[in-house]
Amino acid sequence: MVQSKATTVDDFMEEVAPERRPALDRLRAMCIERFGADMERMAFGMPAYGDPKTPFFAFNSQKQYIALYAGKAALDAVQERMAGVDRGGGCARWRKPEKMDFELIADILDHIRASGRGGC
Repeated sequence: MVQSKATTVDDFMEEVAPERRPALDRLRAMCIERFGADMERMAFGMPAYGDPKTPFFAFNSQKQYIALYAGKAALDAVQERMAGVDRGGGCARWRKPEKMDFELIADILDHIRASGRGGC
């Protein structure tokens, strides 16, 4: 799925490949814990948190990987711990859900929450 046509995050989660669902459920729970359920919405065809036009964090289940759109500053803050993570500007990508480092992701989310900015 590159860009979902789902109108809710629940619908999006129902569309993802079963082998990715546990990792995406965990990621979603971490986002809700940090940003609040009222900040969750679909934006640009993916789950996002913040203003629908300029969310500060989003994630997606792409054809080849799971992508996190956190913004360059948030990823730069943990750069020394991102060895082996495919990175492009403000996004981080994992080809295998079991390789996702949820402690690293928690720190990225905490950086966004503390700074009040991320970027998709």
